[in-house]
Amino acid sequence: MRIEQYQIDQHNDSLLSRHNNHFIFAKEQLAEQGINADDVVKALADFQVAIPSWALGTGGTRFGRFSGVGEPRSLEEKIEDVGLLHALNRSSGSISLHIPWDIPGQAQSIMDLASSVNLKFDAVNSNTFQDQKDQEQSYKFGSLSHVDPKVRKQAVEHNIEVIKYGKELGSKALSIWLSDGSCFPGQSNFVKSFQNTLESLQEIYAALPEDWKVYVEYKAYEPNFYSTVIQDWGSSLLFCQKLGPKADVLVDLGHHLPNANIEQIVATLMMEGRLAGFHFNDSKYGDDDLTVGSIRPYMLFLIFVELVEGMKRAGRASDTYAWMIDASHNVKDPLEDLLQSVEAILLAYAQSLIVDRKKLEQARNENDVVLAQQILQNAFRTDVRPLVRESMRLAGGALDPIALFRNLSVRTELMNERGGLTVATGL
Repeated sequence: MRIEQYQIDQHNDSLLSRHNNHFIFAKEQLAEQGINADDVVKALADFQVAIPSWALGTGGTRFGRFSGVGEPRSLEEKIEDVGLLHALNRSSGSISLHIPWDIPGQAQSIMDLASSVNLKFDAVNSNTFQDQKDQEQSYKFGSLSHVDPKVRKQAVEHNIEVIKYGKELGSKALSIWLSDGSCFPGQSNFVKSFQNTLESLQEIYAALPEDWKVYVEYKAYEPNFYSTVIQDWGSSLLFCQKLGPKADVLVDLGHHLPNANIEQIVATLMMEGRLAGFHFNDSKYGDDDLTVGSIRPYMLFLIFVELVEGMKRAGRASDTYAWMIDASHNVKDPLEDLLQSVEAILLAYAQSLIVDRKKLEQARNENDVVLAQQILQNAFRTDVRPLVRESMRLAGGALDPIALFRNLSVRTELMNERGGLTVATGL
């Protein structure tokens, strides 16, 4: 299924008068603060969020999975689904593949399909946290850190194979997340695990094309609960520093211990020039992989405050970082959930762009704690939805993507095309 431009235009025409009233009011409100709303709208239009191929089907927990209908049965259908999202919001212009779940058969035909729906390929992701069918060595006790060199060799070769697929599709980065660690004291030697992982990563790093990056992701726990080899941003940064300039730290919002100050982590990584980008999601307890902004929208805003400051300090545009969603949906339609997540990211970005930086810095220099808090909260409480909608509209997207998704009965159409018992590959 594809959404035609005339369907989007008809939808927008029905909402345009009301939207214009809201946008004009927001524009005038911001102008009183010396903020050019059109500049914010342009920045929003330039901000693109990669959709992960594994998020297009129903997710689940270790207790169960409740599959939806019309799930994508192949990589081609996953690309078509991301194309639907991008047609609706014009902010989801790339797809991030997970290998071996989504191995491209004929690279050129896959690239042609992606191009036909205005998509590019973002970072490719390796998988050494699961055993695959007919896999010779098991990752039960680790992969890149394993005590057995044969297991490490297998894991390294898999990552190099993922690079090969990425090169064929025009990707420019390899994303690595390791579940390696231990569940019980005494199970592994911390130092040897680190050294084995470093040696393995160095082999992978050496196989990177000259214009590629490797993103090293960290996680405090799960599936191992006593220790994780790359357990926090500091260990990830240490690996990256040892690897070289083509290695940067990938931050997943759910991969932190409770109450971690993620915005401070972001500021530090950007100060060091080692932030690769983000896996956006939200959580109540841990790595819940919930809809972005659904639980802690203020934290998301504070993170973007640091991101905007860091980009300005480094003189880098938003498209020089990797912005990706990493979520798993058990009770929502995955496509509707992704539309909500992208909107939440854009809202937080817009809010951070209207922060009065000069007044904030002055308040900090004068130790005016009340004013500093007030400046941030004023921006957070400003309704920037009209700006986000205007950026989508100007780019050819829908003013209300979820409403149009439902009005066009997209899920029903997908079910009619694919059936009601399809199960997407991946998690």
